[in-house]
Amino acid sequence: MTASSKPVLITDIISSTKRVRQSAAKNIDGIQAVTTQLRVLALNALMEASRAGDQGRGFAVVAEAVKNISGEVETFAKALNSDLGGEITSLDGLARRMALEANGRRLVDLSLNAIELLDRNLYERTCDVRWWATDSAVVSAAKTQTRDLADYASRRLGVILKAYTVYLDIWICDLNGTVIASGRPDRWRVAGTSVANRAWFARARDLRDGDSYAVGEVAREPLLSGAQVATYAASVRENGNSNGAPLGVMAIHFDWEPQARSIVKGVRLSDDERARSRAMIVDANGCVLAASDGAGALTERLAVNFSGRKHGYELSASGQQIVAFHHTPGYETYDGLGWYGVISQQLEALG
Repeated sequence: MTASSKPVLITDIISSTKRVRQSAAKNIDGIQAVTTQLRVLALNALMEASRAGDQGRGFAVVAEAVKNISGEVETFAKALNSDLGGEITSLDGLARRMALEANGRRLVDLSLNAIELLDRNLYERTCDVRWWATDSAVVSAAKTQTRDLADYASRRLGVILKAYTVYLDIWICDLNGTVIASGRPDRWRVAGTSVANRAWFARARDLRDGDSYAVGEVAREPLLSGAQVATYAASVRENGNSNGAPLGVMAIHFDWEPQARSIVKGVRLSDDERARSRAMIVDANGCVLAASDGAGALTERLAVNFSGRKHGYELSASGQQIVAFHHTPGYETYDGLGWYGVISQQLEALG
């Protein structure tokens, strides 16, 4: 293929098949029209030959032959219409299946791309929380728990938040689940509040060492004005050592909604596709965590049965919609959370 040549698209094949079908039908109709005229002429000739008596007998033989030939041609035209029409219909069906399968595989790849981008993003969150939990100011605040040390740790966390804008807040908690210090005390007064009932806290408190981390489900955090957050937590340990005695828990609250939305809205779809598609991140149970149309986050559950499949696509019963998905592959040391990238698309009429 030269640089200037145009690639052949499946839609081109479908359009060409449609034109062949129309042309074949037109020509077969023409043959049938001609044979009809021949039969009429033959019938008129027979009538004239009958009036001419013996003198018209030879002409009658010719007229009868023309009538028979026209009948044979019509039979041939009908057979051709049936055979050719069937083959063209079959070819058209195969081309449409190819188009569907190609589109399905492409949407699966785009779903993988979306979940991969998210995995890489969240991998960095696991690194951040384990690193910052070893900061000397954080360790001192968790160990001694004086007001001065808490205030100093809070200022340190504030510096981090200015540089890492993907976070809403960072908390230091004691082993009972009480928040000791936070990075934005002027915005959210959380110090002294208990978060012992948060699942991420219980998981982080029980971590085996400082190299491990805990993750909470994406949820609205009441103490952060109901914002959607993905919380990553790690244990704060004696002297910042991985095997040191646990002193508390650090929690970083990832600003989920805008970050996840940028990923699903950034899926590489054409303008035409974007108008009839919906890109999503969903959890293992089908709960929508983010959607390109901004709807259904944390409240909608997709009626898609993943059945343990890593990737694939499904066609709706009406044949008008396709849903493609791909399971999280993880990134580096981050295994992912069992989530899926999903794209739902209304199918475009072909031909």
